[in-house]
Amino acid sequence: MVVGRTCDEQTPWDDAITDLGGHPLQLWGWGELKTAYHWGVQRVLFRNDEDTVVGAAQILVRPLPGPFRRLDYVPRGPVWKDGYEKPVLDALRDHCAQELPGTLISIEPDTETTLEHEGWKHSTNTILIPQTLILDLTRTEDELLADAAKKTRQYIRKSGREGLEIRRVTAREDLAAILGVYHETASRAGFALHDDAYYYDVHDKLGDASVVFAAYQDDLPLAFVWLAASARTAFELYGGMNTLGQSLRANYALKWHAITSCKEQGISLYDMNGLLNDGVSTFKRGFASHETELAGTYDYPLSPLYTVWAKGLPSVKRVVQKARSLRQA
Repeated sequence: MVVGRTCDEQTPWDDAITDLGGHPLQLWGWGELKTAYHWGVQRVLFRNDEDTVVGAAQILVRPLPGPFRRLDYVPRGPVWKDGYEKPVLDALRDHCAQELPGTLISIEPDTETTLEHEGWKHSTNTILIPQTLILDLTRTEDELLADAAKKTRQYIRKSGREGLEIRRVTAREDLAAILGVYHETASRAGFALHDDAYYYDVHDKLGDASVVFAAYQDDLPLAFVWLAASARTAFELYGGMNTLGQSLRANYALKWHAITSCKEQGISLYDMNGLLNDGVSTFKRGFASHETELAGTYDYPLSPLYTVWAKGLPSVKRVVQKARSLRQA
């Protein structure tokens, strides 16, 4: 039998996520970030009869209007040891029903395998886009390059000859220039951003799991890519490029540098975080000959009101829609 017990200490939590090969959105720091922005968090370790940790779920909790009470959401989780998928899902269901009762549990596991377990319903109310592109960094650099489009390989080489300096940004005070590039990108592309304080919090609360690479010319940033990284997975959060960076195609050399740097660090997977029908996704698709379809979103109803939720009550659905829009920023 598998049972869930809450975990209130960062080190054993992050150690468990590492041991289980968990996603960076399951790391302690991501939960701390979300608690500063209208979410609650509860972290649960799942143990078998031998008291061995066989799964984990960082549950983000969002209040819902009136009788709907709350949404329990597990981004890119839960995570489990091989053979423990169903016991962990059962234990997660029981824990939420007792400790976090509301309308539903919504999970978006980091797996391509479709979930088939009693009571869990596939949902179209996604927050993280299941269509993505995940590179296998256990392959050689030559194999990864060979899998990229011919034009992408040409632009990687071309932008690499432009005299750009690409380095990791670690100091908090260096983020201001990076955010300047992001503001220019958002203004040009017409999408909204959080306040700058949010991005500083991402960097501070994720700590070493916040990985920012930037391309510089004359010590001024032209482009950046911002990742959240666990021991197994690098996950793109944000990216941007100014006008000069565009003309030099700095994003090609930059992304290739990020990919190869993560590989050198022993990270196994590089997730480009969602594919849409837009120019950014066209750029992403150039780095591989495949796409990745993750399992998607699965809900477990905790209340008869789930039926109303699933049929699209606007005032309730707005919570998910807002979460999705902020994810894209």
